[in-house]
Amino acid sequence: MAVAFDIALAHLTSRKRQTLVSLTGVVLGVAFFLAVSSLMRGSEKDFLKRLVDNSPHITVYDEFRHAREQPAVLRWPDAAVAVRNVRPQRETRGIRGWPERLAAIEALPGLRAAPVLTGSAVLTFAGRRQGVSLSGVVPEKMKHVSTIEEKMTHGTLDSLAADPNGVIVGQGLIDKFSLHLGSTLTVLADDGQSRALRVVGIFRTGNAAYDEGQAFVLLKRAQALLGRENRINRVIIQMDDAYASQGAAQTIEAAVGYKSVSWIEASEDILSLLLVRNIIMYSVVSAILVVASFGIYNTISTIVMEKTRDIAIMKSMGFRARDVRRIFLIEGVIVGLFGSTFGVLFGVALMKLLEAIEIRPPGVVEIVHLPVWWGPEQYALAAAFAMLSCIAASYLPARRAGQVHPVDILRGAA
Repeated sequence: MAVAFDIALAHLTSRKRQTLVSLTGVVLGVAFFLAVSSLMRGSEKDFLKRLVDNSPHITVYDEFRHAREQPAVLRWPDAAVAVRNVRPQRETRGIRGWPERLAAIEALPGLRAAPVLTGSAVLTFAGRRQGVSLSGVVPEKMKHVSTIEEKMTHGTLDSLAADPNGVIVGQGLIDKFSLHLGSTLTVLADDGQSRALRVVGIFRTGNAAYDEGQAFVLLKRAQALLGRENRINRVIIQMDDAYASQGAAQTIEAAVGYKSVSWIEASEDILSLLLVRNIIMYSVVSAILVVASFGIYNTISTIVMEKTRDIAIMKSMGFRARDVRRIFLIEGVIVGLFGSTFGVLFGVALMKLLEAIEIRPPGVVEIVHLPVWWGPEQYALAAAFAMLSCIAASYLPARRAGQVHPVDILRGAA
């Protein structure tokens, strides 16, 4: 191996310009592979964070996936008489026995859950009205399943626990009604109940519709306003692993009976789009390394042609075909190792440069940075693909070198 390595190194250094061009191709290929993949994966994770982490991974609704069959149908499935147009008994909508069901959900590993009661209400202030989605929450549990705490500009979710008549509203509603922290609003529910609530917190998400149309109160206050005592209509769940939510949703639905929908089930079209996007991205960046491998192929092929007589002499000295092949494969490995090493370093520099770029979209106050992902597996993937490309590019010339017949070459030289 030591002799083969020395010969391979001598071949590469004897053609410095061609070797440098091949090495540069691999370096640029690895660097651009890292830059493009980090941007694409970063934008994907940023998109999923906005789509997924800002919303529940799993939502348990106060409804059933399939309508329950009537008792008479279950008792007499082949009855000769069918009773139609029977109105079901009116009942208060909501998840019954929710504390026990919530405890059963929280007993599952790797998740956090919070009860929510959501309904429509009208906020009035100084003669102005605004329809909102009113959510009754338990602050201690809500802060572990929602990012709303991170979006608070004034107050916290715990402000609701300190003031049972408190309400948290968005910055859009604050601007629209000319409100401030401590202002008193009147909340009017669907059934005509009303109550004066004091603004104890303000949030800003950047979504105008959400900032104007969402309000949070204590769960007990929402139950009283919406006429659903001891009821909730949502259990929102966050998972440690968002991609495990599909199986967890099925387990939860089987355990509690109520319809459980994961974000994967609700966003199948988006996930399909992201998969196609990743396939296109890896195809493009891999093509860069494939093109670079042609430079290696050209370099080693030229060396094989120029060193035919040397190969014949080595074979006459006792080198076997596999020993000769090993020499030229080592040349591909050397280019691949150096190209991968310098390519990763150059790629990291490009990623830092991309991360420092600031973008200010029109009409947006906050500065936006390019989302760069620093996951370690992309470095291994880039280096591995570069090594495979280099070895594949050197295999054909190495195989041709191993097939050289020393007698024919030396006789022709004589």
